[in-house]
Amino acid sequence: MTLLQPFIEFGFMRRALVACVALAISATPLGVFLSLRRMSLVGDALSHAVLPGAAIGYLVSGLSLVAMGIGGLIAGLAVALLSGAVSRYTHLKEDASFSGFYLGSLALGVTLVSLRGSSVDLLHVLFGSLLAVDNAAILLVGGIAATTLLLLAVIFRPLVIDAFDPDFLRAQGKWSAPLVHGLFLMLVVLNLVAGFQVLGTLMSVGLMMLPATSARFWSRHLAYMLGIAMLLAIVSAFIGLILSWHFSLPAGPAVVLSAAVLFLLSVLTGPCGGLLRRR
Repeated sequence: MTLLQPFIEFGFMRRALVACVALAISATPLGVFLSLRRMSLVGDALSHAVLPGAAIGYLVSGLSLVAMGIGGLIAGLAVALLSGAVSRYTHLKEDASFSGFYLGSLALGVTLVSLRGSSVDLLHVLFGSLLAVDNAAILLVGGIAATTLLLLAVIFRPLVIDAFDPDFLRAQGKWSAPLVHGLFLMLVVLNLVAGFQVLGTLMSVGLMMLPATSARFWSRHLAYMLGIAMLLAIVSAFIGLILSWHFSLPAGPAVVLSAAVLFLLSVLTGPCGGLLRRR
C-alpha cells in the first residue's frame, strides 16, 4: 500500500504515471524495431533533432504544448528526410548523415532557447517536467500513442520483413521499402515529440530504447520481445516515480535510470545471451 499511496493521494503522480504508460505502449515497440534494424542511435539523433523546432515554438508561444509539439514534429521530420536523402544520393552512410544533422540541430536548439529563456526554461526543454504533466499533455501523448498503434498495425508485416530481409520485401512489390521506412521514421519522430513533452529531448529516447534493448535478452520471439519491452518500460516508470517521490529525485531521470538498471540486470541474467547464463 505504501507503494501505491502517492498515486492514490496526488493527481500529479497519477498523471505522470499515465503519461509514462502511454509512452511505454507506443514508443518501446518502435525501439524494438530500431534495435532490430541496427538503428538504435538514430532514435537518439532524432530526439536531438526535435529541439530546434520545439525551441522556435517556445520563442513564438512560450511553453505552449501545441506550438512546441508542432515545431518539434516539423524539425524531426525535416532532419529524418534530409538525412535519408543525403545517404541515398551520396556515399555517406545513414548513421553518419544523422550524426551530422543532429549535432547541428542540438546546438541550434540550445542557442534558440537561450536567446529568450532562462536556464530554468532550457532545463525544462532538455530534461522535461514529468511531475508537471497536465491534462493537455496527457491528451497529446494518448493521441500519439493511439495513432502509433493503429499505423504500426497497418505496416507491421512489411516492417518485420524489411527488418530481416529487405530484398524479399522489394521482390514482393506490395509495399515500397522507402515508404515503409519513411512511415516508420515518422512514427519515431511522433513518439519523440510526445516523449519530449514529458521527459524532455534528452531523456525521451531512454524510455524508447532501454526497455527495447533489454527485451532482447529475455526472448528471441518478436511478439514476446514487444510485450516484454512494454512491460519493462511500465515497470521502469513505476519504480522511477516511486524513487522520485521518496528520495526527492528528478522524476524523468529517475525513470530512465530505473530503465538503465533493468537493462543491466537483463544483460547479466537474461536467458537469451545474459552473461551469467552463458557462463
